[in-house]
Amino acid sequence: MMATAAPPLSLTPFVDCELPASAMVMAAGLGKRMRPITATRPKPLIEVAGRSLLDRALDRLAAAGVGHAVVNAHYFADQIEAAVKARDSMGAGPARIDVSDERGLLLETGGGIVKALPLLDGPAFFTINADNMWIDGPIDTLRLLASCWDDAAMDALLLMVPLARAHGYDGRGDFHMDGLGRLTPRAGMKLAPFVYSGLQIINRRLFDGEPVEPFTMWRAWHKALAQGRMYGLSHPGLWFHVGTPASIGETESLLQAI
Repeated sequence: MMATAAPPLSLTPFVDCELPASAMVMAAGLGKRMRPITATRPKPLIEVAGRSLLDRALDRLAAAGVGHAVVNAHYFADQIEAAVKARDSMGAGPARIDVSDERGLLLETGGGIVKALPLLDGPAFFTINADNMWIDGPIDTLRLLASCWDDAAMDALLLMVPLARAHGYDGRGDFHMDGLGRLTPRAGMKLAPFVYSGLQIINRRLFDGEPVEPFTMWRAWHKALAQGRMYGLSHPGLWFHVGTPASIGETESLLQAI
């Protein structure tokens, strides 16, 4: 059944809104496409322009005013934990950072969230893929996304990037999006005009009854899609997918040109 309430997906020059209390940074993956760099360190600790991908994600959260983050860890988990502790000792923010330990079993995106749910505050929270970077448009991107969140109409709100502006991305796109922001997945081998940026707000109710086992975000997304409660917002700024060794230099060159 489609939601009848239209979400408030309008850009404004000033965003004053309530932020989700927590965010989860997805940092547990094996980083296979980033080899050989990831032979000795996890992908989130790879540096782009002198700063690690993990630090960049946590910097964004701290700057927006999100007070709590959860970082999941599996591959080189000790290094992830050490990086979080070092950041905490410097008071770099967010105010509280927890680590969700997945050493025993890599749970993928959906399963990783289920395991971390006891650590996450509030009904809805941000999730950020650590291998994606963005540059804000006119407004802080996290606050912009939060300002468009409508819990009565949504279970998931994804930040989308037009395929033509998806730097470092070599796929066919992920979603179609209508004028109200409602999402439809790409069909088969066809192209879709929008790419999921790796940043979203999602409500914990989508994970009700889910076991702690490996599964992707799509299991939760399919629930939201079936109820007409999955929406997107087009990112007005720049976005970069840092997925291969070559993409590091490409991203650094683009950052220098800004």
